[in-house]
Amino acid sequence: MKKKVIILVIIAGILIISDFLLYQDRNILSKKSNQDNKKSEKVIDKTIAGIVYEASASSLLLKANDGYFYNITLNENNSTELKMGSNIKITYQGDLDKNQENQNIEIKNVENLNMTNLPESWNDKGIFKDYYKQAYEKLQTLTLEEKLGQLLLVRVPAENQIEAITECNLGGYILFGRDTKGETKESLNTKINTYQQAAKIPLLIATDEEGGTVVRISNNPNLRSTKFLSPRQTYENGGYDGIALQAKEINTLLAELGINVNLAPVADISTDESDFIYQRSFGIDANSAAKYVKTVIQASQQSKVSNVLKHFPGYGNNKDTHTGVAIDSRSLDSFRNSDLIPFQVGVKEGAEAIMVSHNIINAIDSNNPASLSLSVHKLASNEVDFRGVLMTDDLDMGAIKDIDNSIVKALLADNDMLILSDYKAAINALKTALNDGTLTEDYLNYHVFKVLAWKFFKGLV
Repeated sequence: MKKKVIILVIIAGILIISDFLLYQDRNILSKKSNQDNKKSEKVIDKTIAGIVYEASASSLLLKANDGYFYNITLNENNSTELKMGSNIKITYQGDLDKNQENQNIEIKNVENLNMTNLPESWNDKGIFKDYYKQAYEKLQTLTLEEKLGQLLLVRVPAENQIEAITECNLGGYILFGRDTKGETKESLNTKINTYQQAAKIPLLIATDEEGGTVVRISNNPNLRSTKFLSPRQTYENGGYDGIALQAKEINTLLAELGINVNLAPVADISTDESDFIYQRSFGIDANSAAKYVKTVIQASQQSKVSNVLKHFPGYGNNKDTHTGVAIDSRSLDSFRNSDLIPFQVGVKEGAEAIMVSHNIINAIDSNNPASLSLSVHKLASNEVDFRGVLMTDDLDMGAIKDIDNSIVKALLADNDMLILSDYKAAINALKTALNDGTLTEDYLNYHVFKVLAWKFFKGLV
């Protein structure tokens, strides 16, 4: 009996010791797990590269390589000298949010990037991304004069067309009615080929062939027996299939002539027949306008002709900016819920370029026409996700021609190409801005790079 008691006591002791040891193991494992969790909770440094658009001692506006703009507050420990056009990498903690006006992040370090090869600050994974390396290499071979010329999309001058190309290295020409009047297909094609042969860097040859009231090519019966119908008329006759067919016919004709850019489709929404833009627009609501834009872009993708969506961020019922100032008083939400939608759809379908209007959009920037407003251009990046080429409407139009230094302001607003007539005055204005520090060559280089990337994408270079 005593032996049994002793054995039971021993067994009980063993069990107690085992439980104790298991408890200790569990406690050790629990502590280790807590330590591991604490390690995993350690804040991780992040990095982002970008181009400085505005800079002060305490903050900067960065166009980052994710394609978005960010307002970033700098800390007092940062000693890197920043200026417009600086290409930098930021190490930070926290989260960037393109929808926030100011970023709540902690800057750990700011460093200038090496520009020997394509910098990561320019590599935004945009529509032309496969040609960025070639565009950057080409950029390195250009003189300042050649760079300045590439930014200009110029109305064909009345005289000295070849000299303008050879002396000023223009980025492209726009053909208007006067440039096609009386021409045959053969003669116009020969003329355009002469322009191209004179160019050191192949030209963008553009025109406005919208259909309806704006037809620079089909208004000449030698080039087409009838004018292309307006988008609304085309839809009435054949629905969206008719829209697609006409887009293909337009592109075929333009390509035969040597024209490689159509400043269309009009992506604007207009609800009132008395609106200036009504006859040129297609949709009376966002969905119909978006479907129209999508149809045109899809029908154009196999052609050699690029489309330009216009007039960002949406023309609305504003008066004619050819003759004077137009002020749009709609809320920003009204643009988000309507006017921006056709542009967003067009970008998703592969739109390569967007033209910005001269309307003053009070809800975005009440001081500047859209074409000269960085805030409007930020909207194209942050809310439309556009990474292609941004261009102004014609800078000789009435709404803008009297604004001082509009050429330089247009480039500072993030336009890549400037549409205008007086190319010599434009080049002189840009040179003056470079000399007085209003512009920097680093900033200029980025926009020339975008134009070159477009040209490589199109197979021109």
